[in-house]
Amino acid sequence: MAQFAELSLPDGDPRGVAVIVHGGFWKPEYGIELARPLVPSLTAAGWATWAIEYRRGTGAADTLADVRAAIAAQPVDAGRVVALGHSAGGHLAAWAASQDVGLTQVIAQAAVLDLVAAHDAGLGGGAVERFLGHPPGDADTGVDPIRRLPLAVPVWCIHARDDENVPISQSRSYVEAAQAAGGDAELVEVDGDHFTVIDPESDAWVMTLGRLESIGP
Repeated sequence: MAQFAELSLPDGDPRGVAVIVHGGFWKPEYGIELARPLVPSLTAAGWATWAIEYRRGTGAADTLADVRAAIAAQPVDAGRVVALGHSAGGHLAAWAASQDVGLTQVIAQAAVLDLVAAHDAGLGGGAVERFLGHPPGDADTGVDPIRRLPLAVPVWCIHARDDENVPISQSRSYVEAAQAAGGDAELVEVDGDHFTVIDPESDAWVMTLGRLESIGP
C-alpha cells in the first residue's frame, strides 16, 4: 500500500507540523523509509511530524493527488504547517504549496524544482519523463514548480554544492526566478552531497532545525 501517513507527536503542545515528503525520483523502489530517520530529531525539537507515502510509478496524476490529499489531511491543529521535501519530494512539496492544502512554508532539500532543466540534464536516468509519461512541455506548467511562481508562502532551499544527483543549479535557478517574480525565497548552500541535507548527524540538518525553530510559534 502506498497511500498512508505516519503521525509522530512531541511531548507537550507541538510548535507546528512538519510534513515530510520523501524523495527517490518518484520511483516505486524508494519509499517512506527515507523520511523516518528525520522524525526523532523533529519531535525532540517540539514538532509534530506527518510523514507521507504516495503512489509512485503509476503516473503523475496519482502521485500528485496522493500528496495533495495527504497534506490536506494532516490531523494536527497548528498555526505552522511546513512541508519538508527532499529531492523529488522537494518538487512535490513546492508543488503542493501552490495548492490549497494549508501549508505555511516549504523547506526544499536538494529539490527538483525545474522539470524541464532536470529532463534536459537526464536526472535520475530519465526520471522526469517517466514521472510525467512524456517529455515536459507547455502542458506541464501546472506541475513544474519553477513555472508556478510566485508562491504565497516562503520557500527555503538548502542544497549541497557537490550534489551529483540533483545539481545545485536547480535551487539557484528556482530562487532567482522566485525572487524576480516577487516571491519569498532563499537558498542556503552547504558542503556535502545529495544526502547530506537529510542526514540527522550533519551540520546541514542542524541548520534546518534552526530554520524551523525560527518560524515556529
